Amino acid sequence: MTQPNLPPALNNIVESSQTPDAIFSALLPAVGDFLQSDRCFLYLHNPQANLGRVAFCWIRTPDVPTVYNEDWAAQPPTVTDEDPMFAAALRAEPSIFVEDVETAEPQVLNREFEEKNFGHRALIHAHIRQDGQLWGILQPCIFGHPRIWTEYERGVINNLVEKITPIAVDYVKSSFD
Repeated sequence: MTQPNLPPALNNIVESSQTPDAIFSALLPAVGDFLQSDRCFLYLHNPQANLGRVAFCWIRTPDVPTVYNEDWAAQPPTVTDEDPMFAAALRAEPSIFVEDVETAEPQVLNREFEEKNFGHRALIHAHIRQDGQLWGILQPCIFGHPRIWTEYERGVINNLVEKITPIAVDYVKSSFD
């Protein structure tokens, strides 16, 4: 199945010749608008140093919690045991589309972990990977109710992740030069 073209609002941002900071700062609200999500954040990961940070976060309204890390930090050694989605991302598995945190299978996600750390009800865990390594996770999410992700939305997100992967990799590498 071929992936759908990006909507113009997303494509114009990704195809711009702006800095990665400017691209990601503009992209997250555009993704939020496209999916009608409540929050969208971008976690970036350095696979060589095993450090990560949520470098960009957009929220629709002030009552939605922000997820952001100023500094690069190591993941706790237990993260792959506590967070099956992060473990899947590290294994470079396909992105995960969760329609309802409350009814998702435990092999897909740890409900308690998600509630404690993120509070969302539905989410996309879009894995940014290159050469079998994790470089980031784009995570749009919904609070308060489940959300069915359409095949079109899934295709757009998968296409978007392909297009932003080199930008994310360059951003991470330049942060450690």
